[in-house]
Amino acid sequence: MILGFIGTGRITSSVIEGIFKSNLRVKKIYISPRNKIIAKKLSKRFKKVTISRNNQQLIDNSNWVFLAVTPKVGDKILKKLSFKKNQKIVSFISTIDLAQLRKVIGKKIKIVRAIPLPPISMRKGPVPICPPDKQVKSFFNKLGTTVEIKNEKSSINFWATSGMMAPFYELLKILSDWLVKRGIKRSEAQKYITSLFAALSEDSVINSKKDLKYLVKDSQTPRGLNEQAVKQLRKAGFYRNLEKSLNGILKRVNKV
Repeated sequence: MILGFIGTGRITSSVIEGIFKSNLRVKKIYISPRNKIIAKKLSKRFKKVTISRNNQQLIDNSNWVFLAVTPKVGDKILKKLSFKKNQKIVSFISTIDLAQLRKVIGKKIKIVRAIPLPPISMRKGPVPICPPDKQVKSFFNKLGTTVEIKNEKSSINFWATSGMMAPFYELLKILSDWLVKRGIKRSEAQKYITSLFAALSEDSVINSKKDLKYLVKDSQTPRGLNEQAVKQLRKAGFYRNLEKSLNGILKRVNKV
């Protein structure tokens, strides 16, 4: 299998790192020269990674082509490129839907949208794909957990929730900063907070077949610390604002 990545940002870097930690049989990976710093690092680190002269050369040499550029860049460059009929295209672009991609590409080519996130570098995390595809499912199952979605309209909701990554890290930062202000060394504060939330996340995955409301309930004791915290945050509108943020992201993604 020969892969090509148009766009060399963090997601491309994370996916490629995950590939070389997996048992996927990849003959060659071509990457675009757009981000020179990341491209050079990847080509030096992995022998099978080669920087293409341009995006068209990358397409000409690849079986699968991954679109990992911003929507603005995608609108600008895709219409100028020529894809092969026997290729498979996997798009990471959040706000360009399948119909638009097919129109821009102009050929009957298999196109699948996917939402990988940085933890894929550790071969962890869900990867929603739409529409379902056996080969793409098998590929991402070796890098994480593939979630197949038949309806593209439904898949947009997953794109919206993927926008909660930075808010999650901001939460960890605020909690760590709070400890630092109280005299705790930053290294100790961050180690504690990140380990705490890693354990909580793992516990939630183990119990994910249950309704999450039971985890909320079971983590509280009457008049306990967790009961106080969740009540105060609810009263302050923290969770309502979280939902508003999701609705705002969804509205933006739905404008494609």
